[in-house]
Amino acid sequence: MGFLGNAPRLDTLIERLESAKGLDDLQIVIEELRDQYGVDHMVYHWVNSNGEQYGCGTYDLEWVNRYVERGYLRIDPVIQGCFQRFHPVNWKRLDWSSKSARALLKDAIEHGIGNQGFSIPIRGPNGQFALFSLTHNCSDAEWEEFTESNRRDLILVAHYFNQKALEFEPGRTPEPAQQLSPRELEAMTLLAIGYSRAQAADTLSISEHTLRVYVESARFKLGAMNTTHAVARALSRGLIVV
Repeated sequence: MGFLGNAPRLDTLIERLESAKGLDDLQIVIEELRDQYGVDHMVYHWVNSNGEQYGCGTYDLEWVNRYVERGYLRIDPVIQGCFQRFHPVNWKRLDWSSKSARALLKDAIEHGIGNQGFSIPIRGPNGQFALFSLTHNCSDAEWEEFTESNRRDLILVAHYFNQKALEFEPGRTPEPAQQLSPRELEAMTLLAIGYSRAQAADTLSISEHTLRVYVESARFKLGAMNTTHAVARALSRGLIVV
């Protein structure tokens, strides 16, 4: 069993990502992230607006080639499950009941992927879909504790990673920045520090419906696909500080 390390400082991770000058730098960063978090593997995989695929990560090349050659993409419960979700998912909660899915899982474990997995779905502009995944070999209880304690930081890192990768996409035009209103900033800040919608609405002395209006307005201005993505973008642009 590998060692699940102490979480690195989030600001240090963000600085490393922001200094990346190209896709090769992202490969170096993801290897550093894997080592700092003490997991067996970490992988970023995207499909851009033209349907082209790009990935970087720490899987052995033999496994990557085998995955492609066997057409595992079509039956992988991780891909299918994350495409239907907006929130991070523990692989154990996905549907591995089919014979083909169980065969894929057995093959993956035999190739050192690990018996645990955690993936964060990311939706970017122009229909872009990406995944940020961690895998490891450990007990269910250890993995649950690790993913829960690092969940928030990993979500932000995943979105920062995707945002940086998008900067390197050819032909991509910069997104115009729109200012958030004071109320939108307050709502996003409370969500960023972990408040539920009910708690945020109560703190601001507004209804949950009104809070939702502020959040949706902020999400639209930020060009985000969901609230988590909006929080990550607001943080990355320095609009909110937590």
